[in-house]
Order: sequence, then structure tokens, then C-alpha cells
Amino acid sequence: MRVWIDADACPKAAKDQVIKFALKRQFEVVLVAGQSQIKPTYALVKLIVVPSGPDAADDYLVEHAVPGELVICSDVPLADRLVKKGVAALDPRGKEFDPQNMGERLAVRNLFTDLREQGQVSGGQGAYGERDKQAFANALDRILTRLARG
Repeated sequence: MRVWIDADACPKAAKDQVIKFALKRQFEVVLVAGQSQIKPTYALVKLIVVPSGPDAADDYLVEHAVPGELVICSDVPLADRLVKKGVAALDPRGKEFDPQNMGERLAVRNLFTDLREQGQVSGGQGAYGERDKQAFANALDRILTRLARG
């Protein structure tokens, strides 16, 4: 099994949690980034830095992740592409992307993008807190167990 992480936008606490699970369950973690990052020193963790450009990391993830694997990402359009390919996708706050919720998640994302562009809303999500970390750990455990069962 392999877990991919869209590393540029993923909180460090979520990356650390995935690596903790990987050490326990012995699976590979691949960090995909558009800019250089510090790679954890574990042999089961790989870092791939893609050439910079719009959606380069997203395109790499869609091209290389396969059904039966998991991608950690907060990018809703990327998650939509992955889910359509049959790849599991989870955001760092513990919300799984799936065929049943993708339409709603895309619509909400597009609405907030429009509101931000019109100046009616500002900012993004709040700080990544303990509740987010716990929700992510619980969802990660559930999805990894499901994927391991095939």
C-alpha cells in the first residue's frame, strides 16, 4: 500500500501522523511537492519535487496514484480527479472525498471562490487544531483499514 501527500499545502501535523501510521503498518509514503521540502529520514518516505507550474503536483498525483492507494490533499478539484479515477482521497481535517459528496464539495468550493473574488468573504479555514488532528487520525485509520482489506 502507498499513501501520497500533496505536501505543499498539507499541515506538518497531518504529515507526521501519516508517517507514524506508516511506521506502524509498514507502507510507503510519497510526498509530492512543487517546491523543495525537508524529507523525513525514514526509508519508507520518499519526496518527489515536481517542476514548478500550475497544477504540476496535482497532475503528478493523478498520473501516479492508483486505486487501492490514498492521497492526502485539501484541493477539492484534485480530489475530484482522484475520486473519478477510483483513488481514495482524504483532507487533512479528516473529511473523506467520495463520489457521493464530490458534487457538494465542488459547489461549496466554487461558491466561496466566487464570494472571495467579489470581496464578500475573506480568509480561509481556521488554524489546524487538536480537533482537526484527531478527526484526521480517526479517518486515516478507518480508510487504511478499509484499503488493507481490499
